[in-house]
Order: sequence, then C-alpha cells, then structure tokens
Amino acid sequence: MQNLWSRLSVLCKDMMLFAYPATQFIKIRVAFCLALLMLIAAPAQALTTPSIAARSWILFDVTSHQTLASREPNLRIEPASLTKLMTAYLVFEAIKEGKLSFSQEIKVTPSVWKLHPEAAKMFIDPALPVTVENLLSGLLVQSANDAAIALAEAVDKNETVFVERMNRTAARLGLTATHFVNSHGQTDSQHYSTARDLSVLALQVFNEFPEHYKIFSAKHFSYNKISQSNRNRLLWLDTTVDGIKTGQTNTAGYSLIASAVRPNGITNRRLLSVVIGADSDLARTQESQKLLNWGFLQFDTVKLYTKNQAIVNPPVWKGSQATVPLGFNYDVYVSLPRGMLSKVKPVIERPDPLIAPITQYANVATLKVMGDGKVLVELPLQALEQVNSASLFGRAMDSLRLFFQSKH
Repeated sequence: MQNLWSRLSVLCKDMMLFAYPATQFIKIRVAFCLALLMLIAAPAQALTTPSIAARSWILFDVTSHQTLASREPNLRIEPASLTKLMTAYLVFEAIKEGKLSFSQEIKVTPSVWKLHPEAAKMFIDPALPVTVENLLSGLLVQSANDAAIALAEAVDKNETVFVERMNRTAARLGLTATHFVNSHGQTDSQHYSTARDLSVLALQVFNEFPEHYKIFSAKHFSYNKISQSNRNRLLWLDTTVDGIKTGQTNTAGYSLIASAVRPNGITNRRLLSVVIGADSDLARTQESQKLLNWGFLQFDTVKLYTKNQAIVNPPVWKGSQATVPLGFNYDVYVSLPRGMLSKVKPVIERPDPLIAPITQYANVATLKVMGDGKVLVELPLQALEQVNSASLFGRAMDSLRLFFQSKH
C-alpha cells in the first residue's frame, strides 16, 4: 500500500500545471492529484462491450453525464408505451405550473374507455371518481392507455392538441428523431423515436421532477377493485433499481428503460439503461440487468472538480482584470474504465489570445480527459467570473502588445 501511495504521489508531481504557448491554442496539463490520491488504481484490462440481445440499446451514467456504451442508439424504433414518459412529463409540467393538482378529480369522456380490446388499461369507470394521482399511477405502474388519454384530455381538452404539445416539447428537449401521434404508444408508422432520444427524455423526467420519480418505483396499484403489478420486473429482482418504464407491442417487441443507484466510494452513482426490442418480458429484464451490472463493474466514477473551483487562471487581454479563473458551474464527475486511472492525462485547450469582454459562465475553453491517446471525455470549460472591457487606453495598449507579440 505504501508503494502505491508513493507511485501516485510521483504521478501527481508529474501532472502539475504546465502551459505550452502555441499559435492557435495553449494546451495546459492540469493536476489531478486530489482525485488520484482518493482512488486505488485497478489493473488495466481490455474493456469489452457487453452483448445485449436487443435491437438497440444505450447505457448512460447519470452521475457523470456520459454514455458508457451503446448499440444502434440512433436506430428508428417504435417506442410503444415508453411514449408514456412524455405524457407523464407534460402532466408533471402542468402540475408545476398550477394547471392541475394531484387531488383534482378528472371527468372522463367516452374516448377514454373505447380503446382497442388488447390495450393495457386501469379500467376507468366513468361512474367512479378518478384523480390525477390515480391516473398517473395507472399510467406509470399499470402502463394504462386509458389513463394516458384521460390525462391528455385533462391537460389540453383533447388528445390531438396534447399530441401537438408532445411534439413541440420533443423539439425543445432536442429529441430530433422522435415524433408522436398519440399519448399512449399504440402502433403507427409515424409514431417513432430512438434509444438515444428516449434516454434524454427519461433523464429530463428525472432531473426536472425528482419529487414525482417515486411513482415509477411502485410495484402495485389498485383502482376500481382491480390491482395490477408494475411490468418492470427489475423492481423485484434488484433492490438498487428504482424505475422507470416498460414498453411492448407485437411489432415493437419488449423494451425497458431502467435506472439503478449503487454506492460509489463516498457518493452514490446512478446508471440508466435503455433496451429496445427484446424478444420477451424475461429477455428485456435479463438484458437490462446485464447492462446495468456491466456498467457498475467496469467503470469507476471520479469527482474531478467542485462547482466554481478555479482550475486555471489564464491571462485576459483588453479586460478590466489581468486574468480570469476557469472552471465549471457544477460538480464534475468523470466515469473511467477500471484500470484507466493511472493513464489519465487531462488537457485544457483554449484560444489564445483570450479577449474581453467575457460573460460569467461563458464557454471559453475545452477540458479533454485523455487516456491511452484517446479522448475519454470532453467538457466545455467556463469563465467563473465576468470580465468587462478595459478602458480605451487599456484596450489600445493591449492591442499594441498583441501586434508586436504576433511579429515574434
């Protein structure tokens, strides 16, 4: 153990801050000492992507905001009941804006119970009261299509208008390969998405409405004296899994978006898996479990920087101050393949010269985490302070200095 600490200490010294002037960029090697000394480097191993029996899939580390692995993530697929994530997102948004409340009773229309006989239902009875809270549980636990239509009509009076809202929201969230024609996910040639877009949508639901996320973890829900189980079987098989949604039709196959939280040193780490088009309920469960286990076992997540921590203070030209601190306006975590820690070389690239004015949190540089000559992670580096323009005299003097500097 003592030898290991000695080797890590030497590595830290080798990685102390250096600046290399260049014509277009200055590359700066940043010390990772604090993060390195907090971890024990595992023996390097070749990282093999798991074999997942599904049409497409993606594994995302929510803690570090990194895609760990994927296969055909941009393949156009039928989302089936994964569509209900967008329906839930818009209902949560309506609740946040005060347009709906959990206790509000909803009057259902005939369209709600006149569904295809094989469609999943919570069996809404127009003679019984049903609240928004009931409908959300039916939507996300029982994957009920009648709940989806009832909620769509509660938000926008009719499903057609609600679907227009779904597509506007998809565009706003950057779901460029997604288009909806209904609120529940029944098959239509113009109703499509991708594993990548669905991962982004799931993350938005989690990040924007964490107070409602507990609905996804409920194992059962009862309404109208009918109790149904959550179709996400991982809730029973893996205690670290706490959501999120299943989908299935004859043409789409079996799909599952699942999320799990497990300890990672001094913090917890969350992974999100999206498995699309498995052959059966059992297969989507097993493949999702395999993907999550692989991500937790094969990667370490390291906290590199704290929010507003100054990483480097490069010079600023024509500014009201001589330098500007660069860092991030959020805590920065990076996921690395196990065994890669000792090979990590962080590099900062920034334009030279850096000229004021500079707004606070503007992206002015790039942090690249390198390993084995490859870019493992690339993040925009931000100015932590606003730098105003210098006086007329100051700007003129810096212009002269820059002119003569360019001649050498």
